[in-house]
Amino acid sequence: MTAFRSDELAGTATERAALAQQAMAEALAAGGPGVVTRVDAGNAVRFDIDGRPVFFITTSDVAAARGTGALSAVAHQVQQRLQLAVAEHHEMRDPRKFGIGLAYALAATAVAWALLWLLLRGQRWVRAKLLGAVQGMWAPYLQHARSGLRWATAALAWALGLLLAELWLTFVLRQFAYTRPWGERSTTWLLEVADSFFAAIAGAIPGLTVAVLIFVLARLATRATAAFLERVAKGEAHLGWLDADTAMPTRRLVNVVIWLFALAMAYPYLPGSGSDAFKGVSVLAGLMLSLGASGVVGQAMSGLSLMYSRSLRVGEYVKIGETEGTVVELGLFATRIHTGMGEEVSLPNTVIFSQPVRNFSRLVQGGRFVLHTAVTIGYSTPWRQVHAMLLEAARRTPGVALEPPPSVVQTALSDFYVEYRLCAQSTQAAAQRRAAAMSALHGNVLDVFNENGVQIMSPHYRSDPAEAQVVRPGDAWAARAPQPPLKPDT
Repeated sequence: MTAFRSDELAGTATERAALAQQAMAEALAAGGPGVVTRVDAGNAVRFDIDGRPVFFITTSDVAAARGTGALSAVAHQVQQRLQLAVAEHHEMRDPRKFGIGLAYALAATAVAWALLWLLLRGQRWVRAKLLGAVQGMWAPYLQHARSGLRWATAALAWALGLLLAELWLTFVLRQFAYTRPWGERSTTWLLEVADSFFAAIAGAIPGLTVAVLIFVLARLATRATAAFLERVAKGEAHLGWLDADTAMPTRRLVNVVIWLFALAMAYPYLPGSGSDAFKGVSVLAGLMLSLGASGVVGQAMSGLSLMYSRSLRVGEYVKIGETEGTVVELGLFATRIHTGMGEEVSLPNTVIFSQPVRNFSRLVQGGRFVLHTAVTIGYSTPWRQVHAMLLEAARRTPGVALEPPPSVVQTALSDFYVEYRLCAQSTQAAAQRRAAAMSALHGNVLDVFNENGVQIMSPHYRSDPAEAQVVRPGDAWAARAPQPPLKPDT
């Protein structure tokens, strides 16, 4: 009702409050009608219940409470609150009032249950109508639309149900004098929450507008950059330091820089960016990224180094460690290679960056690859004959280029044999997979050496055998697999 803030009238503020409580209890216990009156007494106002004085308020009490106004205005407010308190005290002891409040509470409960039932039935009806409306427009995404509508209608039903429950509880609490303060506080709390909620939204709109504008400008910048770099990748535009191989990684780097810059610019305008919770989450996220992203950053830097060094290109045939095949994807974190044996190998870029890369396609025209193989032949065989046999095997192999012509070199003079290496380039007629082209070349090498009675000294030479280790004429198909039928000439 009021607060005593000054020590006067022969007592402290605490003593005055205790005396006022005792006087009001005695006045209410007298059983009178509970009429509240006030009497002006100079610098104080006296309040009476049924003609019995209960307490005073003074100009000092009003002056101690800043912004409350003049003594007469404060006294009027105190009189209204005191009259309401007396009325509620009498209502607590009135069975008729209690019965009326109980009847209203039961009626409100019945209405709330009916509205809740209608809400549940209406949820299903609205969901069915909306689903029927979107079946024609979003037929390919019907399953996703059904799931989204189910979640949306359920969320709306829960929100309306909670609002209905809060209104019902507030109404029921306000029907009884014992619980009316709770009901009043519930209504006040709901209004305060709604007011703070909408005030926060209204206050966040200018900052959100600036943040959205920053992100829109960042999006336009990335799209313009992407359009230009796509032209560079297609060869339609040229820069001295930028070519088709580095256009796409440059696009990724530029996009990352633009979005990081946009995020840094928009951060102060985001709602709650200045709160301690937001700052704590930001520090935690930064710590987690710094601890867990070292490996990711290393992979990304290795990938960018491979792209800018142009060591690999998509479509080239390479050998990295024990992996040999065609590069099908050069990513930021890993490189995928098809080996030609039905395998796809994914190599981390840090692994590739730490070892030599043998590229079989870089020096070959037309996007094909190099074909080379090595044999070891004894010293008793003339080296010129070995050269001629290897060149004959290359000539018989489909897809071996005549220009530049195949060549043979002696790569080692070992203890028991000479190592010869045949080097050639493929053409468009060769098999797409280098493994298949090498298999055809190896088959022709074996045929030519068998026809000439020259044995290959691999894997290791120990001593001269009694008989040359070659396939005799006519025994090429003497193994268990039958000779395939010859195709008729067309």
